[in-house]
Amino acid sequence: MKGIAYVLTALVVFGLAFWAYRENYATQQVLKDTRELQRQIGDARMKIGVLKAEWAYLNRPERLVELTEVNFGRLGLLPLRPDQFGRIDEVNFPPKPELSITNPVDVSTMAGDGEGEP
Repeated sequence: MKGIAYVLTALVVFGLAFWAYRENYATQQVLKDTRELQRQIGDARMKIGVLKAEWAYLNRPERLVELTEVNFGRLGLLPLRPDQFGRIDEVNFPPKPELSITNPVDVSTMAGDGEGEP
């Protein structure tokens, strides 16, 4: 009987060792994937920073004024006038959808002590 117990104990120990071995490698792979994702996020943030800087550089007011002056005839740009703007009452807003109550409850007949219990 002791022999069977020793064999079963050895099998359990080997099984747990195999499980721990696999979990260790799975954990190492997840850590490697996480480091790769963090690197990609860092690269993306750096690219976004560069793009924001380029956008700010290209949208400098003095540069835009110069471009409009150079391309004034080709673009046909005219200065803004107050009569080009509309009034808010002239805007056609989409109609508001009517809300329908699908499960009405008459709360006037409900009695309670104010703590959520009917």
